[in-house]
Parts: sequence; C-alpha cells; structure tokens
Amino acid sequence: MSYLYGNNVLKAHLGRITENTPKHHGVVFFSMSDTPLGFGVSAYTTKECRKLESTAIIAFHQADVGQYIRDEDALSAYQS
Repeated sequence: MSYLYGNNVLKAHLGRITENTPKHHGVVFFSMSDTPLGFGVSAYTTKECRKLESTAIIAFHQADVGQYIRDEDALSAYQS
C-alpha cells in the first residue's frame, strides 16, 4: 500500500513476481486482483529476490495511480 504514496517496493509487500525478471528493467505493478497500480524498475532479478530479507527494496518507484491525486492541485493550476 505504501507504493501508492510514492515509496519503493519492499520484499515484504510483494505478493508474487514474474519468473525470470531481469535486474534494472521496467516492471508494472498490479494488485492481487490484477488491477494495474503503477510502474518502476526492478532492483534485483527474480532469483535474487527470493534470497533477500523482507525489508529489502526490490523495485524502485517511478509512477503510480495515486500520483494524480497527490499532484491534482498542481495539474489543475494549468487549466484556463
């Protein structure tokens, strides 16, 4: 859930991961009900993720669906 507030993804927040995810590649994050939540960059391969402790950052945040709500005031300031 903290991902929707602009934070990176921790292993403790991971429900499942695609097999053979490469390191430093773009990834899309989904809820457990397959709703797209945002995207980012993987910090480790799938194999490396399985060996990490639960507090390790496994993916870096780039954008999420909550970003519009957080930036709504700034975005609406450009409307005429």
